[in-house]
This record gives sequence, C-alpha cells and structure tokens, in this order.
Amino acid sequence: MPLTHSSDELSAWLRLSLEPNVGSATACMLLAALGLPEQIYAQRATALARHLPDTLARQLAAPMPADMAALVEASLKWVDAPGRHILTLADPTYPQSLLTIADPPILLYVAGDPAYLQGQALAVVGARNATPGGQENARAFARHLAGHGWRVVSGLALGIDAAAHEGALDAGPHGAGTVAVMGTGIDRIYPARNRDLAHRIAAQGALVSEFPLGMGALPQHFPKRNRIVAGLARGVLVVEAAKQSGSLITARLAGESGREVFAIPGSIHSPLSRGCHALIRQGAKLVETAADITDELGGGPVPAAGARNPRMTAASARSMAERRLPDQALADDSLPDYASPDHPLPDDTLPSHPLLDALGYDPLHPDAIQSRCGMDVAELQAQLVELELQGRIARLDDGRYQRLK
Repeated sequence: MPLTHSSDELSAWLRLSLEPNVGSATACMLLAALGLPEQIYAQRATALARHLPDTLARQLAAPMPADMAALVEASLKWVDAPGRHILTLADPTYPQSLLTIADPPILLYVAGDPAYLQGQALAVVGARNATPGGQENARAFARHLAGHGWRVVSGLALGIDAAAHEGALDAGPHGAGTVAVMGTGIDRIYPARNRDLAHRIAAQGALVSEFPLGMGALPQHFPKRNRIVAGLARGVLVVEAAKQSGSLITARLAGESGREVFAIPGSIHSPLSRGCHALIRQGAKLVETAADITDELGGGPVPAAGARNPRMTAASARSMAERRLPDQALADDSLPDYASPDHPLPDDTLPSHPLLDALGYDPLHPDAIQSRCGMDVAELQAQLVELELQGRIARLDDGRYQRLK
C-alpha cells in the first residue's frame, strides 16, 4: 500500500515539485543536505543560501505564494477521492524501476492501482498517424504480452499508443493490465478522444503523471513523459515510426538506461517503417511475433533497483543527488497553450535557442556541441532531446545532430 503522508508532509512535497527553477537535481541536493521537504521549508534563507543562490533561497524561505497554495490544496482534495494517489520519493511503492533513470520524478500522481507501476512491464510505442495494420499489430502484441504476465506501458497518444492500451485491456481481468503515462496533468486527458480509454485504464491499470493538476499539453512535456514510459519498462517495442519521431527518442532513452529495444519491420516503401528499420540497423532486435519478445526477456521481473526504506533518508537522497540531474523548471509557460505534438508551433513563432546557435548548420557530435556551448552533459542531453522532439534537430545514424530549423 502507498505510504500515508500527513497533510503537512504531502503539502511540502507538492510545493517542492511546484517550485519554479527547482528541478530534480536541486531538489535531490536539498533532500540530501537538509532532509525531507518539511525540514527544507523550515530553514531560514541564510541556511538555504549555503546551498542555493540568494534569490532561490529567499523564494523557498518565503511563505507559499497564494496561487501555489491553491494548487496544493486542490491536489490534496483530489487525492482524497478513491483510486487516487500521490507517490513521493519517500514512498515504498514509488516505482523501483524509475530509480534507475537519470532524473526520476519527485512525485507521481496516480489514478487507478499504483501496484501496476511495479513488476515486469514492456513499453509499446509508435506513430500517432499509424496505419490500420500497425494498429492491429500493436493490439495483437499488447494482448499477447498482457495475457502472458507483461504489463503494457504507453503514452495515451492516438495511433499505436491507444491501440497498445486497448490490446492490453482486451486480455481481460486476468491479464497484466496497462499503464498510461500522461504528458498533461492527470485531470486533463489529451487527446480528448481518448477519454473513455483513459477511464478504462484507470479501472484496469493506472494513469500516471508527474505534472500538476490542470497542466495542459506543451511540447516540452512529451520528452519528460517518454523517459517515464521507458523507465517503467524492461524493454520498449516500437511498432511504427517515422525517421524522426518521439518513439525513437523513447527507444533511445530505453537503450541508454540498459533496457531492451525491439522493433517490428515493415515495407521498405512505407515512411512509417523507416524509424523501425533505423533502430534495427542500430542494434534493436527485430521481432515478428510477441513470442519473440517473451522468449528474449524470459519471465523474470525487473530487478529491484535496491532496497527501499519506508521513509527517504538523507543518504538515499544524497545518492540520487550525486547523479547530477538536469535542473529544469517543471513547465515553461512562455510557449503558447495551443502548442502540442499534433499542433506544433509554426516556424515563425519558434524561439531562438543557444544550442542551435552552437550547432550551426553542419552535423556535429554531442561532444563537439558541448565544447562549443560549455553545457554539462546531462543538461545538454536533455535539451537535445527536447529540440529533437520539436523537430528542430535530427539525430543522424552516426550519432551526430543536424539542425533542421
């Protein structure tokens, strides 16, 4: 069962997750140095200034702003309803597999049963504008996997994601179920046409989001969502994908985290086969049946990331802080609300970006880009992923990046 926090404890966790300019790295550093969030917020600005810039220290030492307090109160009311949970890093039911990724979320909002976030799982991802054949493959593979004890994780998008969730649900009450990782607040279903599907998932699996209530779909949310999709699973299956797509980013994040990557081949004439073929050339395992996956992975669950205490200790927080996570704000309100993967920003509204200036118009390896911009590796990788999902750069087969816009 999830840990039951007091109202004050959970309020402090929620505030920490909402603080502007406090990303995972800063949060974990503070947890390591000062203890749990309640202890962090009990500090004076002078004590916080030993660990933070003065402006940020004063921000955390000040009373909670009214708009943030209202959002925290709304979250506390939300989690009081049956089937709703907020899992923090101090919770023993926080997904063990997420502790192995570079930047685990500070907390997760869950609708459904949080037990679905544990155990053996496989991510099934692919194109939003999938072909009918691709959607049928996703359903069939997911149905087989769920029927054989593998939970199916995907991103609740149109096309392959929705078909994978549906296939897992089709395995029935004795199947392993499905988890949908959302790129919005958990109370905002995106796209809206998947609302009924989301309700079915909450009843026979779990919806999960790291974003606060009411948060809409913004482009920078989807790489963050994708890292959780990959992190919850032992492997990723890409069903259909164009040469440049978020599915390939999910697959790469999985591979970089030591997960298995599988791809279904297709026609050489189909643009939606090119991403899968590129993955296979790069070492992904070609699969023709779902049994190919279960034969490869076997039946064992994901190895635990390490023993978890029922409460976070300074030592465990320090271990996470030492990963030097990219320090990013939770959301960037400078982008207009209408921006989304299905409705990208028009080219003439794309903001300038220092990484694009460093990249120029010739393909470069990440180490050469880092040499030009002086950015640390974790931050560089995070921003490259974000620009790639926005379609502003492309990752070439040899690992170099090419500017597109």
